[in-house]
Amino acid sequence: MKITMGMTTWTEHPVLIHNEQRPVTLNEYAQHFPVVEVDTFFYALPQVATIQNWLNEVPAEFQFIIKANQKMTLHQRGQERGELEQVFQQYRKTIAPLIATDQLKTILFQFPPYFDASVKDFDYLRLVRMWLGNLPVAVEFRNQTWYKPGVVDSVVDFCRELNFTLVAADEPHDTATSVPFYLATTNPALVMLRLHGRNRKGWDNQGKEWRKTRTLYRYSDEELAAFQQKIAALTPPAKELCIIFNNNSGKDAAPNALRLQKMMGINFTGLAPKSPEQLDLF
Repeated sequence: MKITMGMTTWTEHPVLIHNEQRPVTLNEYAQHFPVVEVDTFFYALPQVATIQNWLNEVPAEFQFIIKANQKMTLHQRGQERGELEQVFQQYRKTIAPLIATDQLKTILFQFPPYFDASVKDFDYLRLVRMWLGNLPVAVEFRNQTWYKPGVVDSVVDFCRELNFTLVAADEPHDTATSVPFYLATTNPALVMLRLHGRNRKGWDNQGKEWRKTRTLYRYSDEELAAFQQKIAALTPPAKELCIIFNNNSGKDAAPNALRLQKMMGINFTGLAPKSPEQLDLF
């Protein structure tokens, strides 16, 4: 099983550039990691030219996990079916450069907490598959009903039927708005972990600083080792397992990813050539 790692966004990881206090470029990021998650698409679709510029910055093997737009994840309520279908059509046109170069790892649907294991939301997932054809899709649920005993097995089977990657999300697990870490192979091509950190106080405090503090967390070696054990025990294995660190608030994502990479003895292939000043960094 191939194991890849990356982070959410490429700009916020100063450890990759000798802790210089400036945004990391995509090319600098791609010198260390083979995949990145991009949340731009959630808020608004970028220009096709912008995506082409990204592709010019990275080697051919580099891949992108891109978020579904907020209309597609039903964060905007009350949309008509026809309007939704148009959003999906426009989304597919926008991401055509990523599909053409085989650099789309998956489209990530991070659903809102009120998206639950009801018949209408199961039906909506079927529409997602229909509207996206055979494109790779990963789903991250944030409502506990998907993981209830007697339900979760059906959810796993349903994801297998639709060839969805069911994301295993790590977060504070003892809150009213959190879900358990559930690692299962629902798509033989890709298993995905998204590690948000376990900052219980930050997770619950949804004030004006929530986005800055929610993922303020650094995983310990013991916690990283526990992930390593769960990954080793995964059956059946998939062609690829991708780990995304989203604990960005304190710039901890890259140090945690580099540490886990070292613990697991993984060498990533297909990276961008190192800049001269980067050669002595690791």
